Amino acid sequence: MVLLAVDWGYIGENLFSDIVFEGVWMTLRLTAVAMFFGVVLGTAFALMRLSPAWPLKALGLAYIWFFRGTPLIVQIVFWFFALPQVWPEWAPWNGQMSPFTTGVFALAINEGAYMTEIMRAGIQSVDSGQMEAAKSLGMTYPKAMRRIILPQALRVVIPPTGNEFIALLKNSSLVSVISVSELFLVAKLQYSSSLLYFEWLIIASVWYLALTTVGSIAQAWVEGRYGAESYGAGAGGSGWTRRLMLIGPRD
Repeated sequence: MVLLAVDWGYIGENLFSDIVFEGVWMTLRLTAVAMFFGVVLGTAFALMRLSPAWPLKALGLAYIWFFRGTPLIVQIVFWFFALPQVWPEWAPWNGQMSPFTTGVFALAINEGAYMTEIMRAGIQSVDSGQMEAAKSLGMTYPKAMRRIILPQALRVVIPPTGNEFIALLKNSSLVSVISVSELFLVAKLQYSSSLLYFEWLIIASVWYLALTTVGSIAQAWVEGRYGAESYGAGAGGSGWTRRLMLIGPRD
C-alpha cells in the first residue's frame, strides 16, 4: 500500500531534471574543493603534530581537539552567522562570505582535522631510516619530506582518504542550513512546495547512492593501483592500512 501511494511517474520525470542536475553539480563542487583543501590542511597540521617544537605540536593538537569535538553543523552556522556578528572585518569584502565559500571553508577545516590524523599515521608508517638516509644525501627536511617521505606515506593514506571523501560527499548536505543549493536543499525546497516528501527524498537518495557508489568504485581502483596492498605484503604499511581504515568513514 505504501508503494502504491508513491507517485513513481513524478519521480521519473524529475530524477534527471535540470534543477536536480544543478544540485548534484553543486554537491560535487563542494566535495571536491573542500577535500582538496582538507588534505592540504591535514598535511600541514600533521607535520605540526610531528614537530619537535612544542608550540607547533600544541597548535596541531588544539586544531584536532576543537574541530573533531564540535558538530560540523555548528561550525557551519558559526562561520556564516556568528563570526560576522562579532567580527565583521573578517570578511572585508562585505562582512560575510558567500554561502558557497563559507560551505567550502567549513567543510575543509573540519575535514582537515580528520585528515591530520590520517596523514600523521601515514608519515609515521615510513621507516625513520628513510629520513636519516635523505639527510645523509644532503637533503633538507622539507625536500626529504616532499620527495621521500610523503610519496611513501600516500600509499598508506589512500584507503582512509577515500573513505573520508565519501563521508564528505554526504556531509556536504549540511551546508543547506546556509542556503547553498546543493542536492539536499534542492529536494527540500521542492518537497516543501509540492508536499511530495517521499518522492523528493527518493530522488535525493538515488543520486547520493549513485555518487557514493561511483566514489567507492574509484576508491577501489585507486587502492589497487596505488595503495599499500599493491606493493605486496613485504612493502610495509599493510598493518598501518588496517589501522587507518578504522578511522573512516564517519557519519
